[in-house]
Amino acid sequence: MTSKRLMKKTSYREWIMRCPRLGGEVSFSYCEREAGDLPCRQVVRCWESGFPVEKYLRETLMPEAWKRFCKQIPKDRMTTILAVALTVKEQRKK
Repeated sequence: MTSKRLMKKTSYREWIMRCPRLGGEVSFSYCEREAGDLPCRQVVRCWESGFPVEKYLRETLMPEAWKRFCKQIPKDRMTTILAVALTVKEQRKK
């Protein structure tokens, strides 16, 4: 299991941890919207030791968004790597 470093700030959205997919530190707010209008499909597994993330998402997501989140199908490894590379490239342009 990957060690997680959480730093409590004023809200869950500001908490920081090491992302096992990206290999660097990210805030919960990034994970909450990593898939556009949906959280990262691994957000519950990554953050559950820090706070009740599933309960939080159920309360903050619209019911149809929660259903789409629960139905997300994991992408194959190469698709994930390319998507992350594209995201990083777009962020560097900004």
